[in-house]
Amino acid sequence: MAPNGYLHAASIIALADTACGYGAMVSKAADAIGFTTIELKANFLGTAREGAVACAARLVHDGRRTQVWDAEVVHEDTGKTIALFRCTQMMLYPK
Repeated sequence: MAPNGYLHAASIIALADTACGYGAMVSKAADAIGFTTIELKANFLGTAREGAVACAARLVHDGRRTQVWDAEVVHEDTGKTIALFRCTQMMLYPK
């Protein structure tokens, strides 16, 4: 929680970026050695003062050099969307 008593925005970004990162790891090409986030954006639509949040990530572009992921963070009790998130992952290959 942030000092104001609401869910801290950075924790929402960390959750969404982690969900997208796990997706990138399991869906990368066999010859890729890893990935890194090169861009991210979050739209905050709500917040939480208690309860739990959940995140679901979805691959929207699966290229050889980049992947684009969307994620939605929702409050588990109310089902309300807290944030919409998009990130671009750069696939890393051996030199």
